[in-house]
Amino acid sequence: MSETSGYPRHWEADVLLRDGQSAHLRPIAPDDRELLVDFYEQVSAESKYLRFFAPMPHLSERDIQRFTDVDHHERVAFVLTVAQKMIAVGRFDTLPHEAGEPVVAEVAFLVQDAHQGRGIAQLLLEHLAQAGRERGVDKFEAEVLPENVRMIQIFREAGYQVAGGYEDGVMRLVFPIDATDTSVNVMQAREHRAEAASIQNFFNARSVAVIGASRRQDTIGQTLVRNLVLGDYQGRVYVVNPAATSVAGLPAYPAVGDIPDDVDIAIVAVPSDAVPDVVLDCAAKGVHGLVVVSSGFAETGDEGRQRQRRLVGLARSYGLRLIGPNCLGIINTAGQYSLNASLAPVMPPRGRAGFFCQSGALGVAILEKVGRRGLGLSTFVSAGNRADVSGNDLLQYWEEDDSTEVVLLYLESIGNPRKFSRVARRVSRRKPVIAVKSGRSTQGVPMGHAVRSMQAPQAAVDAMFRQAGVIQVDTLDEMFDVAQLVAHQPLPRGRRVAVVGNSDALGLLAADAAASVGLVAKEPVALGADASAEDFEEALDAAIDDPEVDSVVAVFIPPLNTSGAEVAHVLAAVGEQSDKPLVSSFLGVEGIPELLRVPDVAGSTAGRGSVPSYPAVEAAVRALARVVDYAEWKRKPEGDLVQPDEVDIGRARSLVNRVLVERPEGRELGFTELRDLLDAYGISMWERHEVATEQEAVDAAEKLGYDVVLKATAEHLRQRPDLAHVWRNIDTEAEMRDAWQTMHGLIDHPEAAGFIVQKVAEPGVPVSIAGMEDPLFGPVVSFGVSGAATELLGDRSYRIPPMHGGEAAEMVREIKAAPLLFGYRGSEKVDVDAVEWLLLRIAQLKNDLPQVRAVDLNLVLVGADGATVLNAVGRVEPVADARSDWFTRRMSAVTGDTLHG
Repeated sequence: MSETSGYPRHWEADVLLRDGQSAHLRPIAPDDRELLVDFYEQVSAESKYLRFFAPMPHLSERDIQRFTDVDHHERVAFVLTVAQKMIAVGRFDTLPHEAGEPVVAEVAFLVQDAHQGRGIAQLLLEHLAQAGRERGVDKFEAEVLPENVRMIQIFREAGYQVAGGYEDGVMRLVFPIDATDTSVNVMQAREHRAEAASIQNFFNARSVAVIGASRRQDTIGQTLVRNLVLGDYQGRVYVVNPAATSVAGLPAYPAVGDIPDDVDIAIVAVPSDAVPDVVLDCAAKGVHGLVVVSSGFAETGDEGRQRQRRLVGLARSYGLRLIGPNCLGIINTAGQYSLNASLAPVMPPRGRAGFFCQSGALGVAILEKVGRRGLGLSTFVSAGNRADVSGNDLLQYWEEDDSTEVVLLYLESIGNPRKFSRVARRVSRRKPVIAVKSGRSTQGVPMGHAVRSMQAPQAAVDAMFRQAGVIQVDTLDEMFDVAQLVAHQPLPRGRRVAVVGNSDALGLLAADAAASVGLVAKEPVALGADASAEDFEEALDAAIDDPEVDSVVAVFIPPLNTSGAEVAHVLAAVGEQSDKPLVSSFLGVEGIPELLRVPDVAGSTAGRGSVPSYPAVEAAVRALARVVDYAEWKRKPEGDLVQPDEVDIGRARSLVNRVLVERPEGRELGFTELRDLLDAYGISMWERHEVATEQEAVDAAEKLGYDVVLKATAEHLRQRPDLAHVWRNIDTEAEMRDAWQTMHGLIDHPEAAGFIVQKVAEPGVPVSIAGMEDPLFGPVVSFGVSGAATELLGDRSYRIPPMHGGEAAEMVREIKAAPLLFGYRGSEKVDVDAVEWLLLRIAQLKNDLPQVRAVDLNLVLVGADGATVLNAVGRVEPVADARSDWFTRRMSAVTGDTLHG
């Protein structure tokens, strides 16, 4: 059905239910009559009574017509389907109202009894509320029988302010549907539980079917079976091969439906054109999830990309989650069922790090590195083309997984950075998240990870990682360097480092390396080449006990008369007992050497207190610096957000909507419109008069009382330092006429210069504050000192809204030109608080109004007593789908080029 027919296709969504299974939500349509009748027949008499307050064993023809024929404006209805069958319906009908009164709609749900308790009504309420907000509805009203306790609880737990009363034995609940912090937090908490549950279904699988298992050696199917069996999997393994009676000593079944017992997940290794039939077989069997190692999908080009979209759509329509296709598989070392459902020949040692990557070939190398370093993993996922399950899903799972203390991500692309930032920020508060971001310019598109283009600069991506507390590194080796530290040693309390070693040269090298990465190194403790184990113990204990030391770097090279084993025992003993991190360069060894490991009762390769070693002291110090930055991020108070009562969101939205009604494709905002928009957020613009003639300039100056400036505002003139676009301190009519004529003589095409007259503002440092709507990121805010030098050098800071006060303070201080604001070379310090205040207001505006494509306070003068907004520009455009999961839970899209997870 097309959008032009009135069917709102953008309301369609794949969603996850509470148990981690998927379903499809969409607006109801007239051709759903048979589906509705079949659905209603499966609803119990009690549920029908609670919905309609009367016995209604069957729907009349009139009921069917009324329920399926809606206008998607005054009357809106959604259905939830699994396997092409309707399992729930929810709707609202707008009640009559007078002009100017709040718009109220009556809302109701009906869920088949077999599917109750899966969080369906909550999902329907979220999506109906979002549709209601789009259609101008202010409040929902629901009439509920008092004995319908479950429905009453659904409304009260949704996070809205619900008021209620009794009338004629019916409870009437009324609540405004504007999204609140509480309702958004409730939605995100439910999203977290559902996505975590969907991943748990894979890792806790009690039975696995390998579909495409072969009797031939060195085939993918044979490898999968062998790895499952040799990986000491405690669950049941089934093989599916219609041409064989047994594979690897296990009986083979012609199809998954012929397996006599339940199957939790299926590993699919059949040709790409046969995968859809496998999905249907697995859905009929009741399989929970698929791991598709088969290739021939998006990585092969447009035809494969279309095949991949059909695959994901089919899997989701039947309630299945999918890892892959073209993936290496999954591994779980930590659960009750030790699971190697992958093509990896070696099961990694058990550890406390969870690892997500996309490339299958890279996954093998990663697992080999893990084994060599003695790091150990709890769980591992190679998602291949990442068509469904993504890094965001794994973050949701690992957040509360007790077996995972460190999260490792190798990201070739980020399909939904806004969600990644939100989830990673929460996870990073509980456990370190370390990420390598490759494909920094390509976003991974050539590798089959189809995502929207990104317009924000790479600096904005890096800022997003820092803002979320993610430890971003450049290489896999550096990722493991950091991981082995945070997995085994405590976080440092500061930046002060002590260096202890038996090599003067390496000690000085370590101190220099520390200084280069922002650490404060004390004078190295040089023990001498003939230092004994006792000497090391005494020096390390002194460093650990020193209140001026936050972490210790130990350097040990093999002397002639001392056993490395003796020093290793000292390092291990100190590392186990210390509450400060201890890292080492022990005999140039990389990883967690056997001699430096502390046994772990859980059976990991190395336990807490084990001392990581690095082949070079520079690597040790660099890893330590990354961890120090993370520890500082965790300790920082987030600061305050802009409070809702400090802005007039309603007035701002009305203004934006009026512009889009007039010009649906969007346009630049005029000065008056922009002034009113900013005023709704408490931002005042300096008075200005647009002038087109010399006489208009004189009249404007007289109106302002002179002491004015004549300014050309066109973008191409403001960015040209060789062109004078401002004439200051005009005090008389003659001076204004002279300024007008002189500037017209200097500027080509002065009719396009956009001249304005303004009162002279107090002197200050010129800065710019900008907000933009990125197709991939959503809102992005930037800050810098105004001028060509800033533009040429890229000296701007970036953040992703919503922003806290502490983040605004960081933005101001991290640009290279920041000293200009803090009394550079004896100049007066400016009102930095005023700049931070403006940053928070622009961030809030962009967070609230995605239709504001860009807003740029391109000239703000910041003086000692405040900031004056002298010039600004803005543009309004219709909303794309960059924030499709803003107020509603929905899985990544599988149509167009918007595969994003």
